[in-house]
Amino acid sequence: MENDSILEYIKNASGVNDDDNVFDTEILLHINTAFMTLRQLGVGPDTPFVVEDSSQSWSDFTNDDTILPMVKSYIALKVRYLFDPPTSSALSTAMKDTIAEYEWRLNVESDNTI
Repeated sequence: MENDSILEYIKNASGVNDDDNVFDTEILLHINTAFMTLRQLGVGPDTPFVVEDSSQSWSDFTNDDTILPMVKSYIALKVRYLFDPPTSSALSTAMKDTIAEYEWRLNVESDNTI
């Protein structure tokens, strides 16, 4: 099975090398913020999901292949926005709009599966 480490995936999506651990604390903070938002939207497990290091995988969060691709995209975009905010106001607005759309769609999907 391929490595599906959440931390490594998000680091890669944020332009940080897997070997570079300098930003892990900050990235983990943003990852966990995004997971808390998802929990409040009704997405994921009933208990709070926390990523502490590279040992937590996407399959630890969910095995639902219906939502997993968007969850990955959402968390990657949310972390990138918080970790390395865009300097362009147009790009910032586009990213915020996309984040909001993902949150809405994930919430709708969670309502449909109840």
